[in-house]
Amino acid sequence: MQVELVSPERITFSGEANKVLVRTVGGGDIEFLPGHVPFIGVLQVSAAKIVDGDQAEVFAIHQGFVQMSGDKVTILSDVSERKEDIDVARAQASKATAEAAISADAEDAAAKAALRRAEIRLGVASGELPA
Repeated sequence: MQVELVSPERITFSGEANKVLVRTVGGGDIEFLPGHVPFIGVLQVSAAKIVDGDQAEVFAIHQGFVQMSGDKVTILSDVSERKEDIDVARAQASKATAEAAISADAEDAAAKAALRRAEIRLGVASGELPA
């Protein structure tokens, strides 16, 4: 099936795959295989995994939408990053800043969201994704 991962800045991935895994709001993890029924869903801040045979690529995605139509999966995300594009030092600094903000105010929604984004980036960069 054809897969496109698009953010406002660029097309992060465009190619063939036999499996796509993403995490949706309210629906949890969803796996798309060729022939999947049409679907539109809202994405969480999470990782997207695109598999073609023995090859798999994982991307950090920051919200957006996923659509399955015919034999095409389109992922539209506010931000999408390949492993090699992630600035690990910056993600670690963002994580530390968010953790400090949360320790000062445990209800700080913006800090919690920033922490989740940093954890996803670091997980994609290291290959060890958070739950």
